[in-house]
Parts: sequence; structure tokens; C-alpha cells
Amino acid sequence: MNANRNYQKELDKVIAGLNGRRPTLLLHACCAPCSSYVLEYLSHYFDITLFYYNPNIEPESEYHYRVSEVKRLVSEMLPDAGIRVVEGRYDPERFHQAVKGLEQEPEGGKRCMVCYRLRLEEAGRIAQKLGCEYFTTTLSISPLKNAKALNEIGEELAPLYQTKYLTSDFKKREGYKRSIQLSAEYHLYRQDYCGCACSRAEREAQKADKERKSE
Repeated sequence: MNANRNYQKELDKVIAGLNGRRPTLLLHACCAPCSSYVLEYLSHYFDITLFYYNPNIEPESEYHYRVSEVKRLVSEMLPDAGIRVVEGRYDPERFHQAVKGLEQEPEGGKRCMVCYRLRLEEAGRIAQKLGCEYFTTTLSISPLKNAKALNEIGEELAPLYQTKYLTSDFKKREGYKRSIQLSAEYHLYRQDYCGCACSRAEREAQKADKERKSE
């Protein structure tokens, strides 16, 4: 596989080939800030079902707050776009079993690859169940997420669920910058850790280390 694929150009080609047709898209949402630009962008071309499935997020109160922000974003930013929000099952035990033994992996390491796959598998399954033509995820908008890995996993899963994977790298063309602007405009909650207990512990350790060095 070409290691230098330009996923944004591949997405441009797919959109150009639609010729005004609006296919159905199952868009996995990781959080409201990351969803903001992606929804603004893709809602011009696809009929979107926004799927919130993130069993990695802890504590449970954090999970519920993030999903409430996703729903608020859709209702306030795109109230007339016909975007349907589907909330998946909150099942942190499934995440813990999947990443067992990888708890000490650094952020962006093997644990995250397992987490990507877990969420994309469920997105693919729901996309097939709903009869969507495409599925993809908002995760690639983050500079901290591995777009190449996400796209490779998505393309690997696509034939299993008989649904096309929409290749993407939403951070391109200042997508991440636009998400920050939209987050400010809609006063979205921007969390300072990815979601799981491991990433939260790593973030807390980084903050503590920074405070010690500043003393």
C-alpha cells in the first residue's frame, strides 16, 4: 500500500464522482469539537447518521457529558440538515477486555490501534445494519490521531460489513483549525484527554510534571 497516500485528495475524488447524488453515510463521532468541522463539511454531500460509540471514555459522567455536547452541536449548528444522532451502547468492559495488557502503552501506541479498531468495527456493523453506503470516523481530524492507521483499518473492515469506507484526513485544509473556531462559536466542551483512564492518567502525569518544573 502506498505509504504516501493523500486521503484528502481521495475524498475529493469520491465527492466529485457523486455528481450531486447524496449517499448515506454513517459517521462515527468521537466528540463534539471533532465532529463540528466534519459535519459542516460532509453535510453538503452526504445524508449523515452520526454514530456516537466510545466505550473507552471514563468516567461515565464524562461519557454522558460528551454525548450531550454532540447532540447539542447538531441541534444548534445544523438543525435543518436532517442529521440523525444514534448513540451506541456504553460498554467500558468491552474496551478494557480489548486493551488488556496494553494499559502502559503510550498514547498513540498499540492500545490506541486496538481502540480505533473496536470503534470502527461497531461503526461498520451499524452502517451495514442501517443500510448506509459509506462509513467513516471524525477521529482523523485530531493531530494526535493516526490517519493512516484509521484509514487502513476502515478499508480492511469495509468488505466485512459490505459498506464502503470513506477515506479521509479531516485535519487537512485547516480542518482542525476550523474545528477550534466552531468549538469557540458554539461554546463546546473541549476535553484535555482522549477519553480512556489510561490517557487521563498520562495527561495528569504530564500536568504534574509541568507544574514541578515551573516551581
